[in-house]
Amino acid sequence: MRRQLVTGLLMTVVLLALMGLAYPLATTGVAQVLFHDRANGSLVQEDGVVVGSSLIGQTFTEPQYFHPRPSAAGDGYDGLASGGSNLGPSSQTLQDEVAQRITDYRSENGLSADTAVPIDAVTASASGLDPQISVANARLQAPRVAETRGVPVEAVMAAIDDHTQGRQWGFLGEEAVNVLELNLALDRAGA
Repeated sequence: MRRQLVTGLLMTVVLLALMGLAYPLATTGVAQVLFHDRANGSLVQEDGVVVGSSLIGQTFTEPQYFHPRPSAAGDGYDGLASGGSNLGPSSQTLQDEVAQRITDYRSENGLSADTAVPIDAVTASASGLDPQISVANARLQAPRVAETRGVPVEAVMAAIDDHTQGRQWGFLGEEAVNVLELNLALDRAGA
């Protein structure tokens, strides 16, 4: 029995060293070498100060900025409360929220009552942390942003085009615009 106990304890120590130390260190080392930016959170810096992550959305409410999609994560883009609202398409609460968001979006962006509103402008993502909006959403916000910044709408549309991200691997999802990166680019350009 003592022999079995010693063998069990030795295996525990060996597996702890391998799986608890060696494997995590090797994985971290490979990630740092091959995917350095992503492994460190894809942090975005302005003048040496971290202003966010290109992987996690942020709340922008001022009219001179592009606004992200709604977030159901806590008070909005709270990484500790990541998750959807769990409201389904038959939920009257969700239907009322979306209807109000459509009205607010049209009003804020000076759109007519019959203008189609992109779905990502009025619904939260599953994680509540998406940093991108659709190109259609960005284009509908462009006139408001341009007017508030006092620049031609063509300049803002060009910035949208410059910051449009293609489909993942060329065929998954849709083209999108990272809100943080676009807003920072407009700030940098003095637009």
